[in-house]
Amino acid sequence: MDLTTVKYLHVLSSTFLFGTGVGTAFYLLFISRTRDPKVIAPVAKLVVVADWIFTATTIVFQPLSGLYLAHGRNIPLSTPWLYWSIVLFVIAAACWLPVVWLQMRLRNIAVSAAGQGRELPVQYARVLGAWTALGFPALVSFLAIFYMMVARTVPFA
Repeated sequence: MDLTTVKYLHVLSSTFLFGTGVGTAFYLLFISRTRDPKVIAPVAKLVVVADWIFTATTIVFQPLSGLYLAHGRNIPLSTPWLYWSIVLFVIAAACWLPVVWLQMRLRNIAVSAAGQGRELPVQYARVLGAWTALGFPALVSFLAIFYMMVARTVPFA
């Protein structure tokens, strides 16, 4: 595949990855503030589905396409912006894995409470807190990666 097509897919994939992450986090965080399990359950279900469709695929594609582009342009992995982008991507991915599990727990707690006609248990807030805490380093990592991709000093055209 030619480098222009791979670069296009790499940029598109990063947009899906970041957009899905920010979008699903926004909806799950703000719908959780309602504390209404009948409202939270369907949103949490969709958040989990979106994460598997968009985030899981792009989190695999991003490093593969990035490495392909670096190799195709003879850019060493030790180049500072590329090296730190890889480090930050690993941090973000390491945060994402437990976030997916926590999202599934949030979904299950909300579905169970809604099905039983009960309020959300205290456990929901604890899981949501852990989910939020892991989301911040991932968000900051991706923002830094985007900055480095734009501000890098090695031409990548």
